Amino acid sequence: MPEITADLIKQLREMTSAGVMDCKKALEESNGDLDGAVKKLGEMGIATAAKKADRVTAQGLVETYTHAGRIGAMVEVACETDFVARTDEFRDLAREIAMQVVAMNPATISEEDPVPESAGGRVDEVVLLKQAWIKDPSKDIRTLINETIGKTGENIQVKRFARFEIGE
Repeated sequence: MPEITADLIKQLREMTSAGVMDCKKALEESNGDLDGAVKKLGEMGIATAAKKADRVTAQGLVETYTHAGRIGAMVEVACETDFVARTDEFRDLAREIAMQVVAMNPATISEEDPVPESAGGRVDEVVLLKQAWIKDPSKDIRTLINETIGKTGENIQVKRFARFEIGE
């Protein structure tokens, strides 16, 4: 087994923003392979998100995004504490979700929500959490949120959104 050095842990931490101990554990499990450790950290983030799913999300923020002054979105993204709501990771996530709403025009947040008949389309097209992320189609929005849950250590939920377009 290759030696897991502080420099290797630091490099992985800079790549992923994961905690030091999580980085060390992922590197040990992947025998020092950075790519394998990144994948392992992603899996750990999903497991962390599942454990935190029942926690109350009473804090958060409302984020807006406008594109060319013609299309805009407002999203409410919630977390457990105001401390996390002020972090760059959380603010970036809220911004990415607002941009997603502008670009992809989802009809609902999750597959449990009723989909209006006028929405049409497949579930992965009209449900926000199932949509492929516009910046990396290999990930869906749920995965993006789960990764941020893994980084912040708190439950995160999209509570609601609204999309506005000139002439609609």
